[in-house]
Amino acid sequence: MDDWIPSLLHTLSLPEVGLTTVFVVAFVSATLLPMGSEPAVFALVKLNPELFWPAILVATVGNTLGGAVSWAMGYGAHAAIDRARGSPTHLRALDWLERFGPKACLLSWLPAVGDPLCAVAGWLKFPFWPCVAYMAVGKFARYVVMTAGLLWLVPGDWSALAR
Repeated sequence: MDDWIPSLLHTLSLPEVGLTTVFVVAFVSATLLPMGSEPAVFALVKLNPELFWPAILVATVGNTLGGAVSWAMGYGAHAAIDRARGSPTHLRALDWLERFGPKACLLSWLPAVGDPLCAVAGWLKFPFWPCVAYMAVGKFARYVVMTAGLLWLVPGDWSALAR
């Protein structure tokens, strides 16, 4: 039964193009597409432990750039979202975000709400560079915690799969 795990990790890590794959998957997963990049990062690091920090940094850059694209989509979608603005819940959420400003982008690491949060930050016309900086800090912390946690939870040396 456990034979499928190494096979899955090998497929996800794509050792031939590992860091490039991590960048692309992290970038795409930070847009509004429902996808996670953590399995690709974990698989690459599990097969190539020496790539822990490079994988974390590449994933952070890709995910942050994807968040910046989401910010730009939100900025461009201002008129469309403005029509749905009348809901009291929506207004409370916007009030909360406006109170925190770009610092709210620290929460861009959260599943389900993090990527739309980047788009809303763009729609609210929060300053681009402070938002990107806060996104990067949050996403970096998520990758370090998630990858280190998974490495601790799934012990074993699977580097033979990379050959």
